[in-house]
Amino acid sequence: MIGAQTLTRNSNRAASAKIVIAGGFGVGKTTLVGTVSEIVPLRTEAMVTQVSTDVDDIMATPQKVSTTVAMDFGRLTLADDLILYLFGTPGQQRFWFMWDDLVRGAVGAIVLIDTRRLDDSFAAVDYFESRRLPFVVAVNEFDSAPRYPITDIRAALAIAADVPILRVDARDRASVKNCLLEITAYALHTLSR
Repeated sequence: MIGAQTLTRNSNRAASAKIVIAGGFGVGKTTLVGTVSEIVPLRTEAMVTQVSTDVDDIMATPQKVSTTVAMDFGRLTLADDLILYLFGTPGQQRFWFMWDDLVRGAVGAIVLIDTRRLDDSFAAVDYFESRRLPFVVAVNEFDSAPRYPITDIRAALAIAADVPILRVDARDRASVKNCLLEITAYALHTLSR
């Protein structure tokens, strides 16, 4: 199984786990990684230019001035013996070819969604389902986004009943940490079956 050996514990050292944060363009992946990382996060941001606006659909995020072009990277120590390495994917379709490399060795993923643009979520959900990598769906609660019951979101995205769906505020450390605890527990449970 992908990454199962990553969670093997040795009493003399900490275990580490790789978690991928994926989703559509502008859903808050960079913010999520930066909010919780205990190190200065590595960001591969580029300015949104007229050239990119001709390629990427930015109508839903007109205020966005930069975008991830390779990955975001952060680190979070969950316990004395468990460290998470966080890898945020680029959201634009033209950079999806990098996902295979970013996912290599991961034990789980968070699919971050924006309820104003659910259509942008299908590609990430399909990606992790097809690779049988445990994932949770995290609804990023933007201030202006409509709130829907989790059951409606599950139905709209055709998410299996056993896949956790939770609400998160990518700007709030406690909220993000809770989401990371959820995917870590879910990945451990799924990989141990």
